[in-house]
Amino acid sequence: MKLILRSRAFFWSALVLITLGGAFLRFYAIDDIPAGLYPDEAMNGVDALMAWKSGDFKLFYPDNFGREGLYINLQALAIGLFGPTMLALKFPSILAGILAIFGTGLLAWELFRSRYAALIAAFLSATSYWAINFSRIGFRAMLAPMLLSFSFFFLLRGLRNGKFLPFALSGLLFGLGLHTYVAFRLAPLILILLLPFLFLSYESFFKRFWKHALVFVLGAGIAAAPMFYLFATDSSVFSSRSTAVSIFSPEVNRGDFWGTLGTTVGLSLIKYNFVGDMNWRHNYPPYPVLDPLVGIFFLSGFVFSIVFLIRLLGTRWRNGRRDVELVAHALLLSGFFVMLMPEFLTNESLPHALRSIGTQPFVFLMATIPLLFLFRKANRAQSGMKIGLVLFIILVLGASALWNTAKYFVSFANHPGQYASFNTEFRNMAEYFVSLPKETNKYVAPESFVAKQPIIYLTEGRTENVIFLEPDTTITPPAVIVQQRYDDRILDRLRTFFPQSYESRIDIRPGTDTDFISIVVPAEE
Repeated sequence: MKLILRSRAFFWSALVLITLGGAFLRFYAIDDIPAGLYPDEAMNGVDALMAWKSGDFKLFYPDNFGREGLYINLQALAIGLFGPTMLALKFPSILAGILAIFGTGLLAWELFRSRYAALIAAFLSATSYWAINFSRIGFRAMLAPMLLSFSFFFLLRGLRNGKFLPFALSGLLFGLGLHTYVAFRLAPLILILLLPFLFLSYESFFKRFWKHALVFVLGAGIAAAPMFYLFATDSSVFSSRSTAVSIFSPEVNRGDFWGTLGTTVGLSLIKYNFVGDMNWRHNYPPYPVLDPLVGIFFLSGFVFSIVFLIRLLGTRWRNGRRDVELVAHALLLSGFFVMLMPEFLTNESLPHALRSIGTQPFVFLMATIPLLFLFRKANRAQSGMKIGLVLFIILVLGASALWNTAKYFVSFANHPGQYASFNTEFRNMAEYFVSLPKETNKYVAPESFVAKQPIIYLTEGRTENVIFLEPDTTITPPAVIVQQRYDDRILDRLRTFFPQSYESRIDIRPGTDTDFISIVVPAEE
């Protein structure tokens, strides 16, 4: 086994194979799972559609509390390739999820200097329910773990080989993160927390690496400059909905900041092993975000990192010994806690697996630690014990993958919770409109500005005469009217003008509780 993994060809083949397996889990049945299209996803898609049509690609899209533009602009390019489809809407997330698998593997390789670690971490990322789920939703957040994994891989590679190119690439990717998701704005704290450990671990660190640090800062500055300019010229861009739910707000903490902080930190931590996010878009409630096996490995690796970091600091203090492993564990812990901050610094809907998505690579890396220990133990063991340990590791990883894929593609795919949380009835309304004759006028009574976006996106180029009702809208038969929020008084009002109007229940996906009422206004005789 040791000789096999020493083969570069075998290692790269295995890493690519794991990544391809993860790609399959992210592409498979993407049109149907999830069954619906959540309005926030559709809002991104509609903005992307308008950007593709107009050529006006924005740095920041202000609607729906404001969103960084990179993800939406990538969606626009996907729409240019595939048209306004579900695949196009989710393609950037899928691609980011696939790259995150590869990046997490590379980061593990650089952190632990082990090909075993790279393959384990990549496999955990590829088969995690948490990672699969967000790779299949049209949210910009999945870009964050992908960029974090590659940026820190190149940073550690540069520290090891002393070359400038890895620092430049690391900086560019890190700066690009500012264009992804609001939680990434805290990521520079990871570097600040890591800096003292770099001085402790590398002799004459400043003298050796100050030029490299400038290259990193220059790369990050170039990539982030457009967003910095936007922040400086429009302060509203820097604010977001998170301001309203921040625990620093007296309305939120009710005069007890530290008590509120303790509660939010606790809720943020328990989601990994005990009680997860209760939102069906983010998790399979009430299960934790990690399966039981990976959860145990993560908890073990988390404790090990803390203990080992303290031990290495003690050795450095007593003996003056420098050890680059200090940097590895400092990165794991600082990365985890900093990227957890967007969750525990708010006090809404906790635990919240989306706001803490930046912790993904660090969680999978910590879960790798005990499995790597077992692999190394197997390499030193006699043949019987070696075979037993390797089989145990393979069995554990296989069981974890089976648990997560069955939970997503069987349990989640068929659960009423996912149909409701992704507003499948809105998608059904769009499909109903597409099935009608083009000459039929199709009216929608929208629930809100954002709620109507799924119908706009899903009917684009597929049907005509879709009209969103305003107070002064005139109904022209033949017509159908659907309401995103049902009001039984509408039919009575319509019958004043169109006595032949009637209601029809439309059930495109029987048994999923996603039916809706259509009011039919026949053509006048």
